[in-house]
Amino acid sequence: MAKHSKIQSQNDYLRQWLPRQESYLHHLLNREAPPEDRRCIICQQDGVYKYQDCLGEPLYCMGCCRSQHRSNPFHWISQWNGQFFEWSCLAHVGLIIYLGHDGKQCPAVTDQWNLFEEDEPEDLLEPDDLPFVSGPEFQPKKNTMVIIDKSGVHCLEVQCCECPNAMSLDIQMFRHRFFPASFNRPKTVFTFRVLNDFLLDSLKCGTSVMNYYSKLQQMTSSMFPHLVPHGFGHCSDNLSTGELALFCLACPQPGINVLLDPSWKYTWSFVMDGNFKAEHLHPIKPFNKVWLSDGLGFMVGKDRYKMHLAEAADTVEKSSCNNHQAVNQANAAWHKLESTGIRGVACARHGCFVPHSMVDFQKGERQATSTIPHSQVNHGQFLEMAPQLTIIPGIGLWHVHGHQDSCYVQYASNFIEGIGQIDGEIMEILWTRLNLISPVAQGMSSPH
Repeated sequence: MAKHSKIQSQNDYLRQWLPRQESYLHHLLNREAPPEDRRCIICQQDGVYKYQDCLGEPLYCMGCCRSQHRSNPFHWISQWNGQFFEWSCLAHVGLIIYLGHDGKQCPAVTDQWNLFEEDEPEDLLEPDDLPFVSGPEFQPKKNTMVIIDKSGVHCLEVQCCECPNAMSLDIQMFRHRFFPASFNRPKTVFTFRVLNDFLLDSLKCGTSVMNYYSKLQQMTSSMFPHLVPHGFGHCSDNLSTGELALFCLACPQPGINVLLDPSWKYTWSFVMDGNFKAEHLHPIKPFNKVWLSDGLGFMVGKDRYKMHLAEAADTVEKSSCNNHQAVNQANAAWHKLESTGIRGVACARHGCFVPHSMVDFQKGERQATSTIPHSQVNHGQFLEMAPQLTIIPGIGLWHVHGHQDSCYVQYASNFIEGIGQIDGEIMEILWTRLNLISPVAQGMSSPH
């Protein structure tokens, strides 16, 4: 019979650590001093710059450090000052980011910021706002820019292409995966890496913008984070409502992924539900909004939606079934909220939101924003429904048990012909993901 090994506890690992403690500490402290020969690993000259994230922490001279980091300008380095390795940056070694010409200097460069001649004020960069970098040899130049990357906030010299047929400065930056904070003589840019990293942090960790930037400040200067500055393919012609969003690729779409004949084979199954945790506060400046994609994604267009709400008759609805929150909240007063939640539609089988189908609840779950009888749609100015469309109502298998017994037989998805095996509750899974970011979005402007 095989003998099973004993599962080790935390104390067992600590006993294994104790005899190694002094050795680990010795090697850890040795990393703070340079090797005895202190040679550049490329040219064998005096090596004074070290990059901690490179495997083995190799040493470079100034020239080799600059040449090795032309394609990695956002690495942090440290410099040997005779006593210890001091935190430094690639601006100290004279690194310049060249836009165009494969990273080489433009032959027509004049070292001038003269691509724009508008009278608009430039994105100013004060010397006091630069990241803290020691050393008298570093003097910010006129074309020094604050570059915010996922590795921290960097201050580097950037030179653009000034050839006669060169693109505008903001386009040159965009092609190099920089997003400028302003479009007229920008002095601050964000890398695409930091924008993507923040989206992931916000979605998975619920990180706010302030906390995320505080982390970047700490990564830039752990001793003086307060000195880090605070500077900051789709066809666009004649887009129709919802065209910037994609519908479920697995659901039958006549003319796209299935043929029309025979039509009896295909049935669309949708789930409609509201989420009262996605509240939105009244904006501080309601008239100072910029809409970039109004009605082109999953949310409906604001103007037509407001006109529909103004036209639609809304009565105090009394539940004919059990006492439900969705109905009762419609009669509650919400003075501090611009919207009390959102309502969406998704395919019942795969859980993909339907483009141009999500609306904000203005006060609870109004009839004008949720369930609308077929006969009332035809009388509305802003709603239309195909006359040949047949709607078979149903209730999800979890929600139906909160209704009367007669509702189960009439509306449970188990008894709807042709619907297949679905529970009708997939919206709850979608709301769970969105609720992670709802507290962050609560105070954002409506266009967000």
